[in-house]
Amino acid sequence: MDADLKSIAAARRCAESAFEAYRGFLGTDPAAIDAMVDAMARAIEPEAKRLGELAVEETGYGNVPDKRVKNLFNSLSVADYLRDITTLGVLWRDDAAKIAAIGEPMGVVAALIPVTNPTSTIIYKVLSAVKAGNAIVCAPHPRGVQCGLETVRIMAETAEQMGAPKGLIQCLDQVTIQGTAELMRHRRTSVVMATGGPGMVRAAYSSGKPTLAVGAGNVPCFVDDSKADQLGEVAEQIVTSKCFDYGTACVSEQAVIASRRIARELRHEMKLKGAYFCTPAEADRLAGVIFSGKQAMDPQNVGQSPHSLADKAGFSIPPNTRCLVSEETEIGWQRPLSAEKLNPVLAFYEARDVDHAIELSNGIARFEGWGHSSVIHSDDPQVVARYSAIPTGRVLVNTPAIMGGMGYSTDLEPSFMLGTGTWSGSITSDNVTALHLINIKRVAYESRPWRDIYDEYGE
Repeated sequence: MDADLKSIAAARRCAESAFEAYRGFLGTDPAAIDAMVDAMARAIEPEAKRLGELAVEETGYGNVPDKRVKNLFNSLSVADYLRDITTLGVLWRDDAAKIAAIGEPMGVVAALIPVTNPTSTIIYKVLSAVKAGNAIVCAPHPRGVQCGLETVRIMAETAEQMGAPKGLIQCLDQVTIQGTAELMRHRRTSVVMATGGPGMVRAAYSSGKPTLAVGAGNVPCFVDDSKADQLGEVAEQIVTSKCFDYGTACVSEQAVIASRRIARELRHEMKLKGAYFCTPAEADRLAGVIFSGKQAMDPQNVGQSPHSLADKAGFSIPPNTRCLVSEETEIGWQRPLSAEKLNPVLAFYEARDVDHAIELSNGIARFEGWGHSSVIHSDDPQVVARYSAIPTGRVLVNTPAIMGGMGYSTDLEPSFMLGTGTWSGSITSDNVTALHLINIKRVAYESRPWRDIYDEYGE
């Protein structure tokens, strides 16, 4: 049997057995589900580093310390958030209006897992799906199957020990594009959660099933004059966020837009924090390494260290370099480094004034990242208000993009799936959570005499 047929067969088996487990899970006491979610999160905690090691070894992307942090965030912070929300049973009631809302599970979740975050995304999606009373089948990227299987094994065994039906949490062990497509289309699949590249997202929306999918991020970061006395901290936030896990998160900063008055000092501070500003010739060679052919990132060079990228591009950098920076003036494919880069690489622009900064930020977000996230460092509320008109799902203020966007350093919902809204073809601009994985039933009593409609609208 060829690989596609094996994957299709695996998808069918998983979908059918997940549906049977889901039916057995229906009606489980929400308190028991909460205990199950907590137990799975606790089981992941001591394994966070090992799973990070497996992910880096198998995919070749990112680095172990940051993979560990991602795993812990999705087990601990996401679990803390889920503990305090209600997903099943009565969500709210309005006695005056005689309406109550009741949460019910959707069914079987087909969860597409990106190669850039193969273990942390599984942790987040499994906890969220089970909290909402669903079964879940994970479809990892072919380069992330083994670390995905191990992550699911830990969580599934823990859930089963807490009373979950066998098969409630599964992972495809044979993965091809055709097999993943079969899982999404399968009659037992109720909803698709898709995180990955543009091709995967398009396939998810073409599956014919309700789909939660997210688009690319080309995140602009504007640094305003009002931060002139805090540029050291601003530089540390930007560099730390961009180099986190070697830039594999699409919510990290992609381009810095500096007010002209503070641009020189910001460059200096970024250099002190480990940013290396490339010469024009080095930047062109770097673009040739990151992008292969027209308008496509080279998958072999995603999530690589700055030293690896510089070495491949044929130039040397200081040993303490944390990220690479290309000074830019244009936006578009004629300057590839103005696009999204899933690497520790930033574009850097100077803005004449606030209007010019907003214009540049709009252009960057619109180019390969419309609807995702934007960042501003400013202590001027009026400037923040003007900047917030940029149509992105999140406008993050005075915080690193990755920590703020995923809901750690802000009070956004903790999530590893950030909606991009209809700006880029997504059904939601929210941070996706378990509350997106339930059906909400309204129970509504008559609150006014039904015959009054004829008195009110009759001839």
